[in-house]
Amino acid sequence: MILKEFESLQYKDEAKPHFIKEETFLAIEKFILDNEERAQYLKITTKKGLGKVLQAQNYVGLIQTKDGTTIEILPKIQNVEEDKAKEILIKMLKTLKKSPFKNINTAHLKSTKMPLLEIFITMFLEELAVLVRKGIKSDYITKEENLAFLKGKLKVGEQIKKNSIHKERFYVEYQEFLSDRAENRLIKTTLHYLYKKSHATKNQQRIREFLFVFDEISLCKDVKNDFLHVKPNRQMKEYEHILLWCKTFLLENAFSPYKGDDIAFALLFDMNLLFESYVGAYLKKKGLHVSLQDKGKHLVEEPRKFALKPDIVITKEDKIIIADTKWKIIKEEKDISQSDMYQLFAYGKKYNNEELYLIYPKDGEMQPALAYEYEKEKKLNLKVLFFDVTVNERCFVEHDTPYRLFELLNR
Repeated sequence: MILKEFESLQYKDEAKPHFIKEETFLAIEKFILDNEERAQYLKITTKKGLGKVLQAQNYVGLIQTKDGTTIEILPKIQNVEEDKAKEILIKMLKTLKKSPFKNINTAHLKSTKMPLLEIFITMFLEELAVLVRKGIKSDYITKEENLAFLKGKLKVGEQIKKNSIHKERFYVEYQEFLSDRAENRLIKTTLHYLYKKSHATKNQQRIREFLFVFDEISLCKDVKNDFLHVKPNRQMKEYEHILLWCKTFLLENAFSPYKGDDIAFALLFDMNLLFESYVGAYLKKKGLHVSLQDKGKHLVEEPRKFALKPDIVITKEDKIIIADTKWKIIKEEKDISQSDMYQLFAYGKKYNNEELYLIYPKDGEMQPALAYEYEKEKKLNLKVLFFDVTVNERCFVEHDTPYRLFELLNR
């Protein structure tokens, strides 16, 4: 089942496309009511003629309930079909820092036809294939056993405790060079977990093949403890991204704390953060020095309080451009919130710069031409730009004219 942002789910009319079983609806409703913070993902509201509905918010991704129902939530982009919206979402995910998505080549993925969960599983398996070709790592593993022969170091205390009668045995500690290390256990545990989740024949087949490779490796007894024993060093560089995938699937909290007794699996992403990351990545590709969520200034400097974190700070020599991205459709001036305007004014004053930009997603053929003058004498100006996420060669738009923000630094 596929939803767009702010579309609703209900269970009364089976003829409607966004119908779900009543027990599924009630399970999600209970989950939301158990914690007020979860309303940022799905909100319970009432609509005329429909009664109670579950309404998607500014988060996209997928939710799977215990009964197997999977709900995909895609970005709401005008005049864009579901397949294209899914493709855009995947491209946005590739720009996220500290995520497993950035190294993925999606050219071979039939992303528009596969469910999101199967796309994520395929991405994980592609990353794992690269690791297996290079060879999985072994390490010296410390083991303690009560053996019939002396091996390694005798543990005197345990020897007295366990072998006071059996003098022929030795309680020893020794090391073996084995592949049964924390990193490999996490991968095998993820494979077991995904085999139960996947319904795609090809993914299931590949998982079985990888489980054969990891046959001699045990499953995790304590996932969180094994993550604590991961050794991030130069020799384990190849494991970096595959372990991000493992954390995403096994802990389910890499991007959102959406988890509960009635929810089997969820991966949800804040569209505001995705949009910021996407725009920032575009500007970096243009050769600009871009800082996201800059932390250099405070509203109160002595003592330092109320940190300012503009989404995008572009610097070149003595020139600074500040921009804030907002994933919100702007059709006319009244759609811009006062808080956004106040926020940019504070940034302009503290960073002592003249050029400020509010960046919203482009929606439709025409956008309102919006520009503001905060302080005439200090030339503190704000311009509203619109960013087109639907085209490969992305650009900003000012009203109905292409507008290249990066060219400002070369004036």
